[in-house]
Amino acid sequence: MNWERFNRFYSEYPSIGLGLDISRMNFADDFFDVMGPKFAEALSAMQELEKGAIANPDENRMVGHYWLRNSGLAPDPELTKVIDETLADLESFAAAVISGEISSANGKFKSFLVVGIGGSALGPQFVANALGNPATDQLKPYFFDNTDPDGMDRVLAEIGEDLARTLVVVISKSGGTKETRNGMLESRAAFESKGLKFADHAVAVTGAGSQLDQVASSEGWIKTFPMWDWVGGRTSELCAVGLLPAALQGIPIRGMLQGAAACDELTRGDDVSNNPAALLALMWFHAGGGTGAKDMVILPYKDRLELFSRYLQQLVMESLGKEKDLNGNVVNQGIAVYGNKGSTDQHAYVQQLREGVLNFFATFIEVLKDREGASLEVDPSVTTGEYLSGFFLGTREALYEKDRESITITVDAVTPETVGVLIALFERAVGFYASLVGINAYHQPGVEAGKKAAGAVIDLQYKIVDYLSTNPEKSYTADQIAQNIGAEQQTEWVYKVCEHLSANPDKSVKRDQGDRPENRSYQA
Repeated sequence: MNWERFNRFYSEYPSIGLGLDISRMNFADDFFDVMGPKFAEALSAMQELEKGAIANPDENRMVGHYWLRNSGLAPDPELTKVIDETLADLESFAAAVISGEISSANGKFKSFLVVGIGGSALGPQFVANALGNPATDQLKPYFFDNTDPDGMDRVLAEIGEDLARTLVVVISKSGGTKETRNGMLESRAAFESKGLKFADHAVAVTGAGSQLDQVASSEGWIKTFPMWDWVGGRTSELCAVGLLPAALQGIPIRGMLQGAAACDELTRGDDVSNNPAALLALMWFHAGGGTGAKDMVILPYKDRLELFSRYLQQLVMESLGKEKDLNGNVVNQGIAVYGNKGSTDQHAYVQQLREGVLNFFATFIEVLKDREGASLEVDPSVTTGEYLSGFFLGTREALYEKDRESITITVDAVTPETVGVLIALFERAVGFYASLVGINAYHQPGVEAGKKAAGAVIDLQYKIVDYLSTNPEKSYTADQIAQNIGAEQQTEWVYKVCEHLSANPDKSVKRDQGDRPENRSYQA
């Protein structure tokens, strides 16, 4: 019965080098008939999106990441022109950097540092890991992807003396994202501490007229590339955000674009069985009952795809995690995503997947090609790659024996074209699924709420430091400080801020040890 079901529900898509097996998803016989009208609506919505419909009413903007790999689809000839010109410009720039035509005062650039967060880092990191090779990379990639000072120190320590020959790519659409701004300031300080002029090493990817654009222009940075308001951060890998770092690394970016364009073309069809993105979205709907009741576990059996689960966390969860549907009803939608890599996952959490709480479905990614050239036989006529394949098949079967559902995506090898296909496949599946459940995949009010809260904490810290510095003769508990600065409703925040200040000597705030948070006091 398994073989019969496999033959019925396994599909191959030669035009994009992809196989998709949904035979281990236990949907009802009439599932596709029942879902037919919903899919037709989702396909229509996708068609309108590609034509330039306003997809994000919060910001009155279109969503046009599909135009990045087929500029002729853009609804305005000027958009087509700017997409094409930007691509040619960044290719020319990367080639000039690699050749040494554009260089540092200390010679050809040897490495580059991407400063970004979220979509401005996850996509470039995924691609760098998937397609890079230390033996052949033109420039070695590094990343500041957080506002953690210790993390940045570790990256700078790894760069070491090569800092003098490091290009910095600062990526922020608005230029006001604090994590990226902080990373830029930290990198600037590192360069200046070595007597290096930061502007001679700096490139910006940002929106026209943004804060970052103004800084880059006023300081005379090497180059600025556009980031358009119709490209969201989580779908920005195939614009300058991701293509510039990849090109600097020496990755064939046209291959990524071609793979994505081919996948887009295939997934525009109204035949569900010949539309892998539609099948993925429908399987997500089946698995979670249209409410996101089950998590999605991403299990790529290839080290090069290890970061794909992190990339998909943002793409899927930021797009689908919404409180309200399109009619304003509270629905609390979303699909949680997590993952590792095979067969590491087998030694990490497969035990729970097989025998623990059944709150997930798995997505395996199988890569058929092991490596370039022949492999060592670790047992008679058996290679390491064949063991990896065996672990994949065994793990999938072990889950299925316990009624754990799974999808399998199969590709021949990890190439630029394959990476483009995978990016496009999941982008379109997210768009289809959002339509199936009636939500807007292209705004993120929860993210903005978090940013506002973070800003409120910094404002509170200013008040705390000011109060302690103007009353230096006495120690105060968090409760006393909160009352004295009019922050009675944020006493816990006051306590946490004071704890952080006192743990860092440069802030000159001392803590008097107490046995409980309410008994501890702080003094400037």
